[in-house]
Amino acid sequence: MYEVLSELNKTPGITGSMVVGNDGIVIAADLSEGFEGETVGALAASITSNVQKSLDRLHTSPLSQVTIEADNAKLFFSDAGLGILVVTCETEVNIGLVRLEIKNAISKLKVTA
Repeated sequence: MYEVLSELNKTPGITGSMVVGNDGIVIAADLSEGFEGETVGALAASITSNVQKSLDRLHTSPLSQVTIEADNAKLFFSDAGLGILVVTCETEVNIGLVRLEIKNAISKLKVTA
């Protein structure tokens, strides 16, 4: 799992990644110094849970990804089956490339799980 995260972090613009359980507990992390794994994990679980509840009320398909754009970073929270794949990025990252690499990483994570 750490190998998948390390490979993902080699993508230009990606500054860190981690996998957290749906309860927010960190399973594996390879984050830059600016992010605390436990805090990011708890936020990812809370945000994705709330978004999923809203989607349920709208009778739409399950959540696949949430993207947050802030002044200093972009965050991607993606359903990875075994939990949530969290990817932190620079603000000017190529979003299409990041989404492709996230998809590839999730495929690898599902094989190793």
